[in-house]
Amino acid sequence: MPNDGSLRITPRPVRRQVEDRLREAIVSGRFMPGDHLSDRMLCDLFGVSRSVIREAVRLLEAEGLVDVVPNRGPFVSFLSPAEATQIYEVRAVLEALAGRGFAERASDAEISELRGVFEELAAAGPAADRVALLGLKRRFYEVLLRGCRNAYVARMLDQVLNRNSQLRATTLSDPERLPHTIAEMRRIVEAIERRDHEGTWEACRDHVMQAARVALRILNQQAREQAEASRARASAAE
Repeated sequence: MPNDGSLRITPRPVRRQVEDRLREAIVSGRFMPGDHLSDRMLCDLFGVSRSVIREAVRLLEAEGLVDVVPNRGPFVSFLSPAEATQIYEVRAVLEALAGRGFAERASDAEISELRGVFEELAAAGPAADRVALLGLKRRFYEVLLRGCRNAYVARMLDQVLNRNSQLRATTLSDPERLPHTIAEMRRIVEAIERRDHEGTWEACRDHVMQAARVALRILNQQAREQAEASRARASAAE
């Protein structure tokens, strides 16, 4: 019987667990852009030491999910319209690659699983909780990335989707967006069910570009409002 330790089960480090749970809290919209991630609050939330929290925050800062402001601490990152444009450009290509790979290589069971998640999302409707909607979209992409059978595309798109999470929350804040999202995702699923590789590519790319159009309109409006508020504060201080 080999005794090299290769089959031994080892628990994940606490820091890794905190990192994963904090990332999920940001991606799911529990923590929104601009929220202050104070050491005390995170220590109480996760029940760990300040050193563990700071290491997890440092790693999420490297991913762009957190900004650490000198003398103020860490905050959930905001995305500027320029940054959002770049993210959507990259996401459009990666998502189209993942969709085409899924149409080519996914099993029939995975296609049925994708259809099932989509039907849950379609049935949720605009009255559904935003966090629940984001969770359903997350599950949709988990199936898509697993079934595309391209580990590099899956890894890169997963990272982009993490960075893109607050943008998905932004687009869902538009009450008119959800029906269009469902129609666009239906087109993706139906192209996959036909094993239409190029049709899936186009449907995935179009879905991302439509989401980008809505998100950038909202972000540009927010940027204008923030600029006006800054000018008003500066005038009041004079």
